[in-house]
Amino acid sequence: MSEHKYIVIFVSVKTNKLKTMTLNKITATPNYSKRTFTIREYEKEKLVSKYRTLPMSVEEFEKEEINTENDWRQFLKTDNYYIV
Repeated sequence: MSEHKYIVIFVSVKTNKLKTMTLNKITATPNYSKRTFTIREYEKEKLVSKYRTLPMSVEEFEKEEINTENDWRQFLKTDNYYIV
């Protein structure tokens, strides 16, 4: 697995200075029979977190299959998963 680094650059409102933040790589693996996804977060190619979605309806599962890495980051801000 190749290492991907995502660097976010933003300006602090309080100090008006540039800040950077490195994001970890996220992958999602579907389980078609249970209609769930296993979401893994890697830091420097090392697994640091593992989550599993709650079971989904057929329609919802098919919709989530096309999620991007950023979509999964947003998904992890919800409470529709548990830590494995």
